[in-house]
Amino acid sequence: MKLTTLCYIENDRDEYLMLHRTKKENDLNHDKWIGVGGKFEGNETPEECLLREVYEETGLTLTGFRFRGIVTFLSNEWEGEYMHLFTADKYEGTLRDCNEGELAWVPKKDVLNLHLWEGDLIFLRELMENENIFSLKLVYEGDTLVDSEFIRY
Repeated sequence: MKLTTLCYIENDRDEYLMLHRTKKENDLNHDKWIGVGGKFEGNETPEECLLREVYEETGLTLTGFRFRGIVTFLSNEWEGEYMHLFTADKYEGTLRDCNEGELAWVPKKDVLNLHLWEGDLIFLRELMENENIFSLKLVYEGDTLVDSEFIRY
């Protein structure tokens, strides 16, 4: 199982910074909208991975973030994944171009209408509606979500 982080950065206009994955070849997330993050390197903690990946993809340095939950992805077609999910509301720096796609500030009210993974809808609703930490298991067959289990703490 691979270890990853994903972050939804919020601004004071009630928007999330979203990444439209359009630039990487052979990208499992091609043409999907997601937050920013990526794979652990070496002996990184989730927080170290989060800070590095956000900076690499956006040019922003997070100064205020919160762990929100863990998402377990299982699939018949790709390697399993434990994704550490964060939100952030404080950052410094200037947004720059991302080599994985186009970054855009999207009003939270419009995020759920983007081209997203079906399972992302589950945890994005949770991020927007509750403050709890949670665990979510998502089981995919190809691109189709076939099962999910949600636990709120």
